[in-house]
Amino acid sequence: MLELQYLIFTVIILALIFDFINGFHDTANAIATSVSTRALRPNHAIVMAAVLNFLGAMISTGVAKTIGGDIVSSPDLVNEKIIISALFGAIFWNLLTWKIGIPSSSSHALVGGLIGAVLVSVGNIGLNWLGIGTIIVALIASPAIALLTGFVIMNLLCHFLQNASPHNVNDNFRKLQIIAAATMAFSHGSNDAQKSMGIITLALFSGGFLSEFEVPTFVKILCAAAMAAGTASGGWRIIKTVGGKIFKLEPASGFSADLNSSIVVFGATLLNLPVSTTHVVSGSIMGVGTAKRTNAVHWGVAQNMVKAWCLTIPITAAVGAIAFLLVEQLF
Repeated sequence: MLELQYLIFTVIILALIFDFINGFHDTANAIATSVSTRALRPNHAIVMAAVLNFLGAMISTGVAKTIGGDIVSSPDLVNEKIIISALFGAIFWNLLTWKIGIPSSSSHALVGGLIGAVLVSVGNIGLNWLGIGTIIVALIASPAIALLTGFVIMNLLCHFLQNASPHNVNDNFRKLQIIAAATMAFSHGSNDAQKSMGIITLALFSGGFLSEFEVPTFVKILCAAAMAAGTASGGWRIIKTVGGKIFKLEPASGFSADLNSSIVVFGATLLNLPVSTTHVVSGSIMGVGTAKRTNAVHWGVAQNMVKAWCLTIPITAAVGAIAFLLVEQLF
C-alpha cells in the first residue's frame, strides 16, 4: 500500500510538471499574435493568459474523461508505472521541442507516451483503438479546419475593410485583438489543462482511490494552477516562431487568427475532444496568411513544424516504452 501511495504521488507530481511545461510551451498559442503586433506588452499578455488559462481550466472535465477513459481499454489494465512512463515520454518531447523552438503538440506527446507504455507493458489488449482513432482524427482535423476557417474569416474581413484607412484598421483591430487573445487563452485552458486532469484521475481510479471516473475538485485546481504558473513563466522561443516566422502578422490578421483559433479549440472542448492548441493556432495563422497572399506564408517553417508533428507520436511512444522498462527495474 505504501508503494502504491508513493507511485500515485509520483504520478501527480509528474502530471503537474507536464501541465507546467505545457503552460510555458504553449504560451505562444494565446499571446504570440498580440505580442508580435504590439497590441499587448509581453508581460501584460502573459499575466492575462495565465489568469484566463486558470479560469478556462475550471469550466469542465469532458476532455479529461476522454483522455483518461478512451485511450486504454480498461483502467484495470493500467497501473501507475505505465502512467509515469507515459508522462516521462511527453515531458521529454515537450522540453526537446521547446529547446529548439519548434511548436509541437502536448496532446500528441501524451497520447504517444501512453500508447508506447501500454504496448510494452500489457500489449495491444490494453489499448482502445477506436477511442485512440477518434482522438487522432480530432488532432489531425482541427488544424485543417482552422486553416480553412482562418482563410474564410480573413477573406471576409478584407472584403468589408477594403475601402477603410489602413491606419484606422490597425488602431481598431489592435484593441480588438486584446479581446481575441483573451478568448484564446480561456479556450487554451479549457482544453489543455484537462489532459493532466484525466491522467491523474486515471491513476487515482486504477489505484482504487476513486469509486468512479470523476475528476475531483482538488485535481482540477492543481492542474489549473500548474498550467497558469507555466503560462506565467513564458515560452519565448516558441512565441518567436508562432508570432513571426510563419507569417508577418498585422493587427487585423492577428485578430482573425486568435478569434478563429479560440472558436475551434472551444468547440472541441464542448465536444469533449482533446486538440492541440499549437496545431490549431498554427493552422489559423497559415489560413489567415494564405488569404492575404499565398507566398506570404513561410512554408519552409510550416513544413518543419508538420514534420515535428508527424514525429511526435512515434517518438513519444518509443520513449514511453523505454521509460516503462526502466521504471520496472527501479520499482
